[in-house]
Amino acid sequence: MNTPFINSILSYFRGDGVVLLPEMELTLFGLAILILGSSVEESAEENWFWRILFKDFYSKAAFAGTVFSAFTLWKLRATVAGRGEFAGFHESVVVDPFFLFFAMLFLAATALVILLSVKYLEIEREQEGEYYALLLFACVGMMLMASGVDLIVLFLGLETMALSFYVLTGFLRREKRSNEAALKYVLLGAFSSGILAYGFSILYGLSRATNIFAIAARLGDREELAHIVALSRLSGAPGEQARELLTRQLPIALHFDPFVLQLLPILAFVLVAVGLFFKVAAVPFHQWAPDVYEGAPTPVTTYVSVASKTASFALLLRLFTTAFAPSHQMWIYLIAGVAVASLTWGNLAALTQTNVKRLLAYSSISHVGYILLGLLAWNESTGKLTKTASTGIAFYLFSYVFMTAGAFAVIIVLRQKGLIGDELDDLNGLYQRSPAAAVLLLIFMLSLAGIPPTAGFMGKYFIFLSLIETHHPVLAVFAVLYIVPALYYYFRIVVHAWLKQPGEAPVPSMTSAQAVALGVAVFVTLAAGLYPEPFTKLAQYAFGQ
Repeated sequence: MNTPFINSILSYFRGDGVVLLPEMELTLFGLAILILGSSVEESAEENWFWRILFKDFYSKAAFAGTVFSAFTLWKLRATVAGRGEFAGFHESVVVDPFFLFFAMLFLAATALVILLSVKYLEIEREQEGEYYALLLFACVGMMLMASGVDLIVLFLGLETMALSFYVLTGFLRREKRSNEAALKYVLLGAFSSGILAYGFSILYGLSRATNIFAIAARLGDREELAHIVALSRLSGAPGEQARELLTRQLPIALHFDPFVLQLLPILAFVLVAVGLFFKVAAVPFHQWAPDVYEGAPTPVTTYVSVASKTASFALLLRLFTTAFAPSHQMWIYLIAGVAVASLTWGNLAALTQTNVKRLLAYSSISHVGYILLGLLAWNESTGKLTKTASTGIAFYLFSYVFMTAGAFAVIIVLRQKGLIGDELDDLNGLYQRSPAAAVLLLIFMLSLAGIPPTAGFMGKYFIFLSLIETHHPVLAVFAVLYIVPALYYYFRIVVHAWLKQPGEAPVPSMTSAQAVALGVAVFVTLAAGLYPEPFTKLAQYAFGQ
């Protein structure tokens, strides 16, 4: 045994390696599925003992990967509680409460999708190991998006997630609409990634750094310089003092134009914001969402809707609350416009949909609007988001993962041989065919609409409260009013499930894995609404409060 080699590995994991240990575990399980999966499946077919032991090996291995990674995150939580946040790889990856909160959300979403995928893939005759490996690789990318504090790491994480989703969206190779959705996703996703990369390159050119905290400091200095240069153009004592200061410290700045000094930072922000708005499907960069949601396999639609959106928001929050925080007074108006547009178009477009997956796609756009409204509530004395706003954003994303996953899970349960189950008419008489599924669907629709006592209500409550505390009453009123159309289209689903007569659709059958996923989703949805205190503390923990 080579002791120095083992010692070097142990030393690595005591140092930089520990910050990427959860991601490495997921990667190893994904590689094991790709390398060992086919041979294990063949052995299971030939031997009854192996068949019992390794039945559904792919899904079991993927689920085990999420469990191992979650256990490591729990151990890291104790380390962070003991000695605070820590970084590695030249301060490019950090383990802090923000990362731990979002990483647990990603793992929870991945585990739910794995449980929901087994029977669905059997019906589609696509039970392949690559599917589960791609789920784990996508989760690795998301975790890098939450832990990265370096532009290169953030972009690598984003593309790892995006490339996995491109393949997963077109996984049903015999389905034309799945292939079309994947193609549209690839084209628009590549376009948005290019815009984001261009914004990152401008940030690097301005700051000569890729660390977002160093970028924030350089952008803050540049904004302060622009302010002093603008003062130097004024007459009177303030202008004279500014000119004397520039003459002593930076004479060449006397010839600068303050507008030009701010032009490149503004351009960088706009490009980064546009790239991220594509990823979260905010209006007017939402065109890909309805087609991808409808065409992708429903478990993949679930994953794109909850995990991809949450990861993109984690990246957006990391950048907007650090690199762009000094200039938040300039860009909150852009965020407000995009938020109101997302609320308007998402709610109005959902009113006329007859496909449940497209309806939920447009409703997810409106949820993006609510979350973006939380970014408008800043504490000017500290230069940070208010405690209520940060709590509201984290709580909303947390509740969104479980209530949306639950809604899609009911659609997955309806999938039978010869019945896709994602049209409104497919829900007709669901209460008579499966009362349990109908009750679960009702709970998830109430939560998505923001009706108490559900998690969705509490998420909206915190967002509304943050807007009122920071003197945005008009936006708060708009946000409240948009609940009305949401109630209409969510209750269209409920009416079909509860009041319509059943047609010839068969009685849906629910596997034990699907029952577990639905049970977890409905428990969190109700518990976070009935007793929100522990979930509120969890949301506050994400922002170190």
